Amino acid sequence: MGRSGSAAAAYSRVMSEQMLTLAEVEAIAREAHAAQRDKAGRPYVEHIAAVAEGVRARGGSADQIAAGWLHDTVEDDVLSREWLQQAALPQPVKEMVLALTKGEGEDLETYTRRILATPGALLVKQSDLAHNSDPARLALLDEATRNRLTKKYARTRELLGLTAEKGPGGGGGGGPRPPPRGGGGGAPPPPPPPPRRDAPHKKG
Repeated sequence: MGRSGSAAAAYSRVMSEQMLTLAEVEAIAREAHAAQRDKAGRPYVEHIAAVAEGVRARGGSADQIAAGWLHDTVEDDVLSREWLQQAALPQPVKEMVLALTKGEGEDLETYTRRILATPGALLVKQSDLAHNSDPARLALLDEATRNRLTKKYARTRELLGLTAEKGPGGGGGGGPRPPPRGGGGGAPPPPPPPPRRDAPHKKG
């Protein structure tokens, strides 16, 4: 999905010494995802905004909120890795976005290990899962897609040690579960995968 000419002007600031504000990050994310639709045909920016708000409501930092706005930009190929690397953003924001970028064909176990190994990324993914799992949002999908995604989100929460959240939009509770007794850390995660080159109607 190509970037619009008007967006290019906003992106040209990436080499500035002054960091982008949250309002500017929001504007960039909204424009980058403007042409995208989710599986139900809704504007994809609704999901991005809900994730960022969910991070804020869960007590996330400004860096985590920024990562919430940008969490799908590289994966959906609406912004490039090169843009992210050069962007006037704190390094933790860049690391969270890359950790949340699932590579094409990447297994869920590898993906979730990387999220757990990246400071701050778990809260952003928790907010992402909460909105994706919202019963009102899932109800807009056909039964087969709804059942498939429900199982996928449940498995992701399990791997991340998160409990299912209750209430509209998944708000409230649902924090990380304590690690099992005698649990080990396992091998360190691999480097982030390459970005996906397809950005269709995804992530219902």
